[in-house]
Amino acid sequence: MDNIIRRIRSFYPMSDEALQILVSCLKQHTFPAKTKLINAGKFDRQVYFIEEGITRSFIIHDGREITTWFSAEGDATCGSWDLYRNQKGFEYVETLEETIAFSISINALNKLYTQHIDIANWMRVLQQENFLWLQEMHINRLVLPVKDRYVRLVSKFPKLLQRVNLGYIASYLGTTLPTLSKIRSEVCAQISSNDLSADATPSLSIRSVT
Repeated sequence: MDNIIRRIRSFYPMSDEALQILVSCLKQHTFPAKTKLINAGKFDRQVYFIEEGITRSFIIHDGREITTWFSAEGDATCGSWDLYRNQKGFEYVETLEETIAFSISINALNKLYTQHIDIANWMRVLQQENFLWLQEMHINRLVLPVKDRYVRLVSKFPKLLQRVNLGYIASYLGTTLPTLSKIRSEVCAQISSNDLSADATPSLSIRSVT
């Protein structure tokens, strides 16, 4: 459970005692690729922590799947409406490769919040970070062209392209697969050009974006 523990402590310095209590409540699963962990329109009262593997969150609109999020090693994934409102949600979560995950029921997690301040504070900080990332993503969609958003995404998550279908990434960025394929080729060509010229000043390369 190294990836999960490392991520927990990257957000909050949880005590060994609280961490041991949290871990003791987790149940291990191994899911094949294309397993739906969360289903729209159904109660899914579980939170999943990913030790190995990757998942995709998506909605279905007018018969078309629209990717909303990716979760990988150390991340948590769940139905937001289940977690916060105790209501059926509208998102699906499926594994994109064989995934080892640990689950805890939302009821059990809520009980831990009331009993252990470290666990409550860890989740508070985790949700703060998720909110800030969602806010950044929303603003970027409003003000940045697709190419800039693509570069920022692969800069922040450099291994994503190796593990996720490009069509899913196009959907996440709000563009089409042909458009993203063209953008990807342009970015790769620009990186190659920068590598060939030590004096070149990269304006939009994966390595230059902060």
